[in-house]
Amino acid sequence: MNIQVIACINEARSDDLQHKTVIVIDVLRATSTMLTALAGGCRTLVPVETVSQAKSLQSPGTLLGGERSCKKIPGFDFGNSPLEYTPEAVSGKTLIMTTTNGTRAIHKARKADHVLIGAFLNAGACARKAASLDQEIVLVCSGAQDVFSLEDGLCAGLLVHELLQLSGCDPDSPAAAQAVGDFGLAMLHAYRQVQDRLTEILLSCAGGRRLIKLGFRDDVTYCSQIDLLPLAPVVRAGKLEPEHASSSL
Repeated sequence: MNIQVIACINEARSDDLQHKTVIVIDVLRATSTMLTALAGGCRTLVPVETVSQAKSLQSPGTLLGGERSCKKIPGFDFGNSPLEYTPEAVSGKTLIMTTTNGTRAIHKARKADHVLIGAFLNAGACARKAASLDQEIVLVCSGAQDVFSLEDGLCAGLLVHELLQLSGCDPDSPAAAQAVGDFGLAMLHAYRQVQDRLTEILLSCAGGRRLIKLGFRDDVTYCSQIDLLPLAPVVRAGKLEPEHASSSL
């Protein structure tokens, strides 16, 4: 298994992602929020890059969600807090969503054969789905303000760990280091160092501190939970739909 980890959107080139399986990671908060909406019964979720695109696609019965600078976009039904996307609010609905980094990363990966969304919330299910597709896997950390974010890197480390185990490769072996490269290996070891205090680390990292300042501490705590949601959504024709991963390959 060949696994590559890309530190932020700006380091990802669309042409380099062709014929690969890409997992887009935006722990705080886009991919965590998308997963929560789908788990809550959202029928279809359409990720778009811009606010104008989202508004142009709105029709009666559809909902708009998203943020700019971590804040709800004026006129939208929801911001980017996963805790807003309750079953009562989204069940059976079509949701159009735009965020500063996560939806942009999804569109950056549009030339890939398969695009999945990953977070701590669905790490196990996401890894199983990606492994089942039997391709080179690229983990794209969305980052923030076009630079690396620790929470996305740690999630990539967890996914690397899961993927190596699924392939039967010992994460501590030389073969593992060769399979994931230096940055992926660094994220794997970083995750393993802090896995027992993940919530604390996310609350203290730059993204966590920014959200706490804006009143979203509970979002950070929620997004730090591992394997809460057994979903492995795949982008198809520009849309995300709920998809459960099997328990084994």
